[in-house]
Amino acid sequence: MARNTEGNVYTVLFAIAMVVVVGSLLAFTASYLKPTITQNMKTEKQQNILFAMGVNEATVSGDQEDAGEFVSTDKASEEFSKYITKQYYIEGSEAIEDDQAYLIDIKKEADKAKSGSYTRKLPLFVGEKDGKKFYIVPMRGVGLWDAIWGYIALNEDLQTVKGAYFDHKAETPGLGANITEAYFRDDFQGESIFAEGEFKGITVAKGNNDPTNNDKNDNEVDAIAGATITGDGVTAMIKKDLAMYLPYFNTLKK
Repeated sequence: MARNTEGNVYTVLFAIAMVVVVGSLLAFTASYLKPTITQNMKTEKQQNILFAMGVNEATVSGDQEDAGEFVSTDKASEEFSKYITKQYYIEGSEAIEDDQAYLIDIKKEADKAKSGSYTRKLPLFVGEKDGKKFYIVPMRGVGLWDAIWGYIALNEDLQTVKGAYFDHKAETPGLGANITEAYFRDDFQGESIFAEGEFKGITVAKGNNDPTNNDKNDNEVDAIAGATITGDGVTAMIKKDLAMYLPYFNTLKK
C-alpha cells in the first residue's frame, strides 16, 4: 500500500522529525564549538584591556603601521601576562587579588546587585608599561539601540586618562558605531576626570568649544555628529562606572 504523504499525520510527524534532527545538530555544533568560542572571548578581553593602556601590535612588533591594531590573537595571552601585573576585584571595601578577574561578567554582576542583597564584584586591572603604572577599569552602558561597553585606563595619578577602548552591539553604522574609531577614542587621552578636586567624569559634548581637544582639563571630548544619544550613553557609562571605583581609588591616594 502506498504511503499517504499528503495527510496531516504525516506532515506533523515529518515536522517533528526535522525539529529533532536540526535541534540535535545545533546542540552538537554548539557543544563542539563551545571551547573555541570561550577561548575567543577570553582573548578578546585581553586584547581590549591591553589596547586601552596603549599596548597594541606596534608595541610588540615595532611596526608603527600597526599602531591602531590589537595585539594579535596568538600573542594576546603572553602579552597580557607581561603587561598586566595584577588583577583585582573590589567587593565592598575589600580589594581581592584574582588572576582571573578579567573573566568577571560585569553585566551579570550588575544584574545580581539589583536585588539589593548582593555586593557586586568590580574588576580592576593594574598594568605597567615603560616604567609607568596604569589602572584599567571595565565599563558597560546603553547606547541608542543596545549595549555599549569598553575600558578606560588611568595614569597612576588616578585622574588622567591614558587611553580608552569602546565597542557596541547595535549602534548605527557611520554614526553611533563610530565610538570604535580612533579619532573618537584618541580624544580621551590626557583628559582629566576631575575638576578642582571634584569627580566629573568625561562628557561627550555636542556643544564642545574645543573641537581640536587641546584643553585636557575641561572634562569634555567632541561628540560624533548625528550620534547624540550614543554619546550621552558613553558619558553616562564613564561617570557611572568610574564612580563605583572612587572609594577604592581614594585609599590608594593616602
